[in-house]
Amino acid sequence: MSDTVMKPAAAGGSAGSGRLYRRLLRRETHSPKSGLAIVLAVIAILMLVYVGTECVLRLLGQPALLVAPARLAQAVIDAPTYPAGALIAGGIVAAVIGVALVIGAFGGGRRARHTLPGSRAATVVDNEVIASALARHAAKAAHASADNTMVSVSHRTAVVRLTPTSGRPVDRDAVVRAVDEQLASYEVKPGIRSRVIIREHGKVGA
Repeated sequence: MSDTVMKPAAAGGSAGSGRLYRRLLRRETHSPKSGLAIVLAVIAILMLVYVGTECVLRLLGQPALLVAPARLAQAVIDAPTYPAGALIAGGIVAAVIGVALVIGAFGGGRRARHTLPGSRAATVVDNEVIASALARHAAKAAHASADNTMVSVSHRTAVVRLTPTSGRPVDRDAVVRAVDEQLASYEVKPGIRSRVIIREHGKVGA
């Protein structure tokens, strides 16, 4: 739960500083693809090790671990003779895997952070910090305990869950207005929409 403020040297609003800010902000708000790359590399290495092992066993005249290379190659050649349903299912699986890899390659993962505007500083704030601030204002507007106000902030949405005090109605419009005003004052990027959920059953002494 912390803010990060980066102030590069010569931050005078120049084009060079602007590009530097954008690079810094993207680095702080997007997670690297190293995890996906490592997984794919491990899978490729295991496949190569398996194929190499099967080839060595074939040369030594030993039985194959799973499928002999010759049988595997023949199975690929005979693929057009397989039932249409099996081919369609295999094609769908391959297409899904391909689309997932393309999305993973071009769409970098996002961290639970947002950026704040500023011409002389690149400011990054954790979603937990935003959630904590919204919880305080929502609880105040609802005249409820902060301990019974939960807020979760995602990339585009802030969900506020309130448990009112038994016998004390909550003005939902006032809560929504308070949350929206706070979000508007933060001016975070990307923008966040609010969603307020007030539980039907209150809590004694909340």
